[in-house]
Amino acid sequence: MAELRVKTRETGATAVVGRTAFPHVTSVTGGALDIVTGPSQAGFGPLDLLYASLASCLVLSARIAASRFGVLDRLVEVSAKVTGEKARDEPSRVARFDIEFVIKGDFDDAVRRAIAEAAEEEICTVSNTLRGHPEFASKVFG
Repeated sequence: MAELRVKTRETGATAVVGRTAFPHVTSVTGGALDIVTGPSQAGFGPLDLLYASLASCLVLSARIAASRFGVLDRLVEVSAKVTGEKARDEPSRVARFDIEFVIKGDFDDAVRRAIAEAAEEEICTVSNTLRGHPEFASKVFG
């Protein structure tokens, strides 16, 4: 039997904020991003990053799904717009994610739906994590 090899990539992020100013986030792979906190500021806030993580995971997963279904050669473009609605009660959280896929290519709506469903329900690590109840293992230092 052939051994399954899964490509892994180091993941993780660190956010730092002082008494004033905005949070600065760095990834373990060298990425950097400044976070905005005001509703009228251009840029990414924490919820934007959550939606961006889901959206980017979904489009990459849709491309994987198209490949699995043997239609990748007919795929032109995939976009996923993710928004949500915050819960009205405590604790503060997103109660619903609203996802709009646009899947362009030479295939019918049934294939488009199958690609979106496979991406959202089977392949995307972010959507699968959000649906579950991941454990939080925190450590606090001084």
